[in-house]
Amino acid sequence: MPYKASLFLLSVSLLTSSLSSAYLPLDIEEARYQKANIEISSVNQFQPTLEKTFSLQAQAGNTLWQQSVQTVQNEIFDDRPLYWSRLTQRSLLKIVKQHPPLSDQDRHSAINAFAKSSRGITDITYRQDTDIKILITGFDPFFLDHDITQSNPSGLAALFLDGFTFNVGNKKVQIESVVIPVRFADFDEGLIESILTPVFRDNQADMVFTISMGRDDFDLERFPGLNRSAEAPDNLNVYTGATREKPLPPKLNDKNLEGLEFVEFTLPVAAMQSVKGPWKVNDNRKVRTLASGEIEAKSLEELNGEVSVSGSGGGYLSNEISYRSIRLMNEYKRQIPNGHIHTPRVEGYDEETERKIVMQIRDMIIAAAGAAQ
Repeated sequence: MPYKASLFLLSVSLLTSSLSSAYLPLDIEEARYQKANIEISSVNQFQPTLEKTFSLQAQAGNTLWQQSVQTVQNEIFDDRPLYWSRLTQRSLLKIVKQHPPLSDQDRHSAINAFAKSSRGITDITYRQDTDIKILITGFDPFFLDHDITQSNPSGLAALFLDGFTFNVGNKKVQIESVVIPVRFADFDEGLIESILTPVFRDNQADMVFTISMGRDDFDLERFPGLNRSAEAPDNLNVYTGATREKPLPPKLNDKNLEGLEFVEFTLPVAAMQSVKGPWKVNDNRKVRTLASGEIEAKSLEELNGEVSVSGSGGGYLSNEISYRSIRLMNEYKRQIPNGHIHTPRVEGYDEETERKIVMQIRDMIIAAAGAAQ
């Protein structure tokens, strides 16, 4: 189906909220497109690619990822076009007629292939002459019902730094990036493990930084906790039912995620704190436990016997991605620099502030690589 006709069909579907014509129902994330299209001028920066067949959606997703990386690296500092273009394409894949007709399973397969490749997950490739391989993860924008224009500097950093190379001493360093969805179900279904298991099992990277948007300054989150406790929704408006009084473990393939109540990062803190920038870089040791409430732990041993309510990174997915990453690293008995960076918070979208955040992240990673060689 031609692009204009496809986009018209999508617009009609979203603007009228008449989703009965969709072969698969649009979800809450996709249905926000209508409002985003009105309030964000860059929302349609990348055109859908439905002139390609459904079988080529992995290729289409990779093209979107590469376009987004190139655009950000050409100094257009905005992560939102990737997010909203992905949702546009997903919506079109749900509602566009195909000949011969597609089964629901085939549509789901096409959507999943597109979504995976449009996040950079299938694009993790290091040059043969790379001595130090770094993987970073960022997140999609979130809390969009509060502010549909919201950006996420962690996702922006992932786009800006994908493929970035530099030297420390006589060693060549390369960064590869992925962007993670803000959806509990993806975590419960093992998305993080599917990405990071080969990294630790097969020694595919020498450093791992998970990054998300956080508080007032930069926080290096020393003690991630096992349990969820945040009462905030994800991007599908799903609540876990967890609270500070009743923290709950995440799932992994229909079973409770098993592990220590707290783990500890392995980041080169002093080197990262030595970077000069607009924001402080904190070694955040604050956690919350059921028995002790909020405490500032001096060591992991101090937390033995406690039940985690929230880790240093909180009780939401920012904490959880770091916990899962360090848990896997420990399971495969690897010891590499690995931990979470919380960026300063941005309200809505602020290009200049986010540019400065990204540059400080870059310099912190360079400093960390120098310390780890």
